[in-house]
Amino acid sequence: VQLQASGGGLVQAGGSLTLSCAASRHSFSSYAIGWFRRAPGKEREFVAAIRWSGGNKSYADSVKGRFAISRSYAKNTVDLQMNSLNPEDTAVYYCAAGRPIVSAFSEESMYYYWGQGTEVTVSS
Repeated sequence: VQLQASGGGLVQAGGSLTLSCAASRHSFSSYAIGWFRRAPGKEREFVAAIRWSGGNKSYADSVKGRFAISRSYAKNTVDLQMNSLNPEDTAVYYCAAGRPIVSAFSEESMYYYWGQGTEVTVSS
């Protein structure tokens, strides 16, 4: 599975962005798709995940209520709607595909395939 993350950019604090994760040459049907991010000088961390079949979702506490993950059957993408962005959300965002159980959605080791990352910069 090849993943392509897109939608990053520069936005002011309080603004919104939508990231998309697309799969080439494969469908998401048997996978969970997760979004992770790596802020400058920090380790990569879990942001959100969704199971394509069934729609189970999970969010990091730091983004609950601000970010929303969804699947688009028409586009075959998993989108991450990010609202009320703040400078602490500045990071490279990666999407990944794997087959974790719901309770392990946040575990990086459960994801087999990773996209190249898309950079999000939030200015204050």
